[in-house]
Amino acid sequence: MALTGLDIFKLLPKTNCKKCGFPTCLAFAMQLAQKKVELSKCPDVSEAAKAKLGAAAAPPMRLVTIGVPPKELKIGAETVLFRHEAKFVSPAGVAVTLDDDLDSAALAARVDKINKLKFFRVGTDIEIDCVAVVNKSASADKFVAAAKAAAGTRFGLVLSSKSADNLKAALAVCAAKKPLLHAADASNFAAMAALAKESKCPLAVTAPTLDALAELTEKVQAAGVVDLVLDLSAPKTADVLQNLTKARRAALKKNFRPLGFPAMVCVQAADPWEETAQAATYLAKYASLIVVNGIEPWQIMPLLTVRMNIYTDPQKPVQVEPKLYTVGEVTPNSPVMFTTNFSLTYYSVESDVEASRIPSYVIAVDTEGTSVLTAYSGDKLNETAVAKAMADAKIAEKVKHRKLIIPGYVAVMSGKLEEATGWEILVGPKESSMIPTYLKTTWR
Repeated sequence: MALTGLDIFKLLPKTNCKKCGFPTCLAFAMQLAQKKVELSKCPDVSEAAKAKLGAAAAPPMRLVTIGVPPKELKIGAETVLFRHEAKFVSPAGVAVTLDDDLDSAALAARVDKINKLKFFRVGTDIEIDCVAVVNKSASADKFVAAAKAAAGTRFGLVLSSKSADNLKAALAVCAAKKPLLHAADASNFAAMAALAKESKCPLAVTAPTLDALAELTEKVQAAGVVDLVLDLSAPKTADVLQNLTKARRAALKKNFRPLGFPAMVCVQAADPWEETAQAATYLAKYASLIVVNGIEPWQIMPLLTVRMNIYTDPQKPVQVEPKLYTVGEVTPNSPVMFTTNFSLTYYSVESDVEASRIPSYVIAVDTEGTSVLTAYSGDKLNETAVAKAMADAKIAEKVKHRKLIIPGYVAVMSGKLEEATGWEILVGPKESSMIPTYLKTTWR
């Protein structure tokens, strides 16, 4: 039976020392009851209380770490089914396969392409997390060679083989990277668990049904391995989604410990377009790690973009530093414009200004990371805020003219802005994609 906040409070020191980050022991107890913090946050809790509270206060989904710094992947520890309830805390991992049946030239070429899977989006570098070395050949020697090649990348590793002996051989060349061992099933779990325990690596487990998977995780835990990942791969998308949802609900809503682990999916689709679509679907609900075969940029970047969107805290918009930016080699005659400091808005404007090939000044006004219309409707983007941003940027000292281009959607600000700044206000386009045309035809 789950303990209430008051039950937990009775076992705490009741000193209100704030060392846990909460103002009172009662507040901490309430968070413990909701599985939002760990008992370890309280440094003064007694050993007796730890014994009583340990399992009850543990998060419903275990946090599992794959790899080592600086490229370690932490998955799990989620506490909600839907992002609007709070937020998702552990961004899902994206892994690409490296089959060991490739010849040496093809293996090297694929590793080279994998190393280039890094992109820049809204001010952030995004890239894959792991290389999944697959023992397709069933040969230990080829598996070791592929694992060695993958270990030379900057990414974490997933070692996938049905043979515990082959996994052990591969670990000889990459154990320091603490790879995820894939996968234990009913036929080999004893050997797999022994290897995972010896190497201190996380272990993926798989079974044909969730009931069988729950039984298997209990057996593996009894063997001394607690860092587990549930492999819920299946040929049909509907089956995968159903199992992902059931496992998540069982862990979070029912506190069903045998399924309280992050889930992974090895996407099974022959068509590359379908593979990307399926992988994006699983990222949205509720895979913590996906493994795909495609390594083309057009296949990977959409997945990283989906992940970035899902695991961004909806209560904390992604924003750039509010300040004056220069695009190109600006001069005293360069145009001046402003936008908000919402990352997506700013980088859209920046890229379109760059496309115009007209060096420009862009002022990112501090609107707490909200878009132009949102900021205007919330009175975070007004003539006072813009005038202050211009003064802070000392833009009047940098240009000879006194002309300010404003977003077309806030043309209504023109009069008050002109009064507040003393500058001539030019109403720009509503969409940033029209900036190149506007600057080439309108700017003088």
